[in-house]
Amino acid sequence: MIKEVIVVEGRDDITAVKRAVEAEVIAVGGFGINEKVIARIREAQARQGVIVLTDPDYAGDKIRKIISKRVEGVKHAYISRKEGTKDGDIGVENASPKAIIEALSSAHCEVVEKRKEFSMQDMFFFRLTGTGESGERRELLGKILGIGYGNAAAFLSRLNSFGITKEEFVKAIKKMEEK
Repeated sequence: MIKEVIVVEGRDDITAVKRAVEAEVIAVGGFGINEKVIARIREAQARQGVIVLTDPDYAGDKIRKIISKRVEGVKHAYISRKEGTKDGDIGVENASPKAIIEALSSAHCEVVEKRKEFSMQDMFFFRLTGTGESGERRELLGKILGIGYGNAAAFLSRLNSFGITKEEFVKAIKKMEEK
């Protein structure tokens, strides 16, 4: 059983998570996050900790940001767009149990104090921006590091916010290049 409470967007996501792991799950109901739901998430965070697992799309990212702003210290788990897409529909409910387990096991907590470990120069040097394959490289690296996919600026922000070390980064780059 997973110690933390997992926060997802909807009922279908709850079903998918419960197929993968034994855990307590809260659904926020999409953008309809009200103060009552936030209070439940805060209570869960205080007692057990929280892992946010939202859809790998714009709406999921927006919901993730709302929760992060209102509940301090939550962890973040990400599935890739590829893992969450089925018949053109994107969502956690489409991910396999294996993809959900991998995402949850590599969940990261945001660092409160903003770090400047990585810069846009790193992004260019490692071809994570500025080339035709950059998006694909960010998606693969994001999966390896457990920080999800984002455009160059969002990816750089996650590298710094989630406390990824240079050692972890270099190891993940090597692993990515082997594939």
